[in-house]
Amino acid sequence: MIRTWEQLEEMKQEAIILREKWYEAMRNANTRSERAECVRNYNALRGVIKALQWAQGGHDNPLS
Repeated sequence: MIRTWEQLEEMKQEAIILREKWYEAMRNANTRSERAECVRNYNALRGVIKALQWAQGGHDNPLS
């Protein structure tokens, strides 16, 4: 399925908001396992954002 530029931007903005929420959750986590889950999700969303930026014509390779 082909996405429009608007859909890509919308997905990127959603991912940015979720990434910020996971960062705050990480800062407020009480246990090591909670922090680990937050870090995993935060880093996954960093990858999502990087890939969406690349798809929108960014110059950075999302694999590097």
